[in-house]
Formats: sequence, structure tokens, C-alpha cells
Amino acid sequence: MAVSETARKNHDELFPGHVSTLAVTDPELIEYFDNFAFDEVLRHGNLDTRTRLMVQLAALIATQALGEYRVMLGAALTVGVTPIEAKEIVYQAVPYVGMAKVFDFIHATNAVLAERGTQLPLDGQSTTTPETRAEKGLAVQKEIVGAGRIDQMYAAAMPDEVHFQHFLSANCFGDHYTRTGIDVRTRELLTFAMLISMGGCEPQARGHVAANLNVGNDRGVLLSVITELLPFIGYPRTLNALAVINEVTKA
Repeated sequence: MAVSETARKNHDELFPGHVSTLAVTDPELIEYFDNFAFDEVLRHGNLDTRTRLMVQLAALIATQALGEYRVMLGAALTVGVTPIEAKEIVYQAVPYVGMAKVFDFIHATNAVLAERGTQLPLDGQSTTTPETRAEKGLAVQKEIVGAGRIDQMYAAAMPDEVHFQHFLSANCFGDHYTRTGIDVRTRELLTFAMLISMGGCEPQARGHVAANLNVGNDRGVLLSVITELLPFIGYPRTLNALAVINEVTKA
């Protein structure tokens, strides 16, 4: 089997002039992986290249694939993902993946950016203050998830657990979703990519399928996300994600 011309072209767009060491040591694997990931899969997805790379970076953080993340971050920057967008992807992962797992990816991102001559720190993207984060977070949370659903979540929370709802509003949404650098519609795709890639988060993924639909990412976009993540996250998590999409979008 040889690498197809389409796969070679798509690969070279991301890694111009680069020859994989695995192409030397494991040529059979690389041939059918590249044909699958950079040709066959892309025929069934319609994400633009930048968006594809952004959701793949989010998935790689969620799966703790640090080495592959560094490689794909370089590719993302090559095709036009900005340093600010790259940092926002990592920041968006903190409330979902957890700082303990994101920590090394922050340092890896900084190292790759520094290697490319980017001066750090980047311009700040926060739009809230300690005084406004809860109010603004609740507003954007209701915009994304639905006011009725959020009111129900607060009403259903026991007195000793309602602080988790406040945390979601002020921290997850107030500290993160209100940031500039990446729009809300893209942030929801990133969140969906992370949840399905971690595995075991189907209840949360179900909620964020609905949230994606609310902000304008339709079933076709979500199917493209899981299609183009498949080579990197595997079949079990992809098929679990497909089941969640089908459940939420069924007539």
C-alpha cells in the first residue's frame, strides 16, 4: 500500500518538508494511518482546516497525548491558528480536564510558541472581574444551555451542593466562556471534543450536544467533529459520541 496523493498533500499542508521517523521504522502503519486520517476521513468531514486542528488539539489535551499535541500544535500554527487561539484552547481545557492534567500542556504550548518567536505573555483575553464573573457567567451559561435548564439545575440542587452550580456559573462560564480570542460557538465545539475524548463523560457530552445545537453547531458539524477525531481517539469513544449525538438529535 502506498500513501495516496490526497493524503500526502493534506499531510504536507500541516508538516511541510517533514518526513516522519515512523515512516522509516513503521512504514506499513504510517501508510494506512495517513491514508485513513489524511484522506478517507476527511472525505466525510466538512470542518475547515483551522477548526479541525483546534478540535484535535482539544482532544489531545483530554487524552493526555502530550507528544502528539506538540506535533499537532506546530501544524495548527502552520495553517493559521493564532497563538492566542492556541492558548485559549488550553485555557478552555482547565475546567473540563482539570489543571492537574492541563499543566504540562500549558508549558508545552509556551515552549512551542517561544520556539516560533512569540513573545509571552500574550495580550489578556479576560472580560470579567471578581465582581462581575458570576453575573456574566450566569448570563452566558443561560445563553448557551438555556435559561430554563439552568433555572431547573439551581432549583434541583440540595442546599449543601448548590455551591457547585455557583462554581459552574462563575468559574466554568464566567472565567472561561466570557473570554475573547475564540468565539462561543467554537468554544462549545472544543468542549464537546474534550468530553467525548476523555470517555465516561456521556451525561456531560449529552448536555453539550444540546448546547452546540443552541449556539448554531448542527448535527452535521458534530458528526464532522467525531469523524475527524476518530483516528486520534479510537472507535469506542467515537461510537459512544455518535450514540449521544443520535440520542439528542433524534426526531
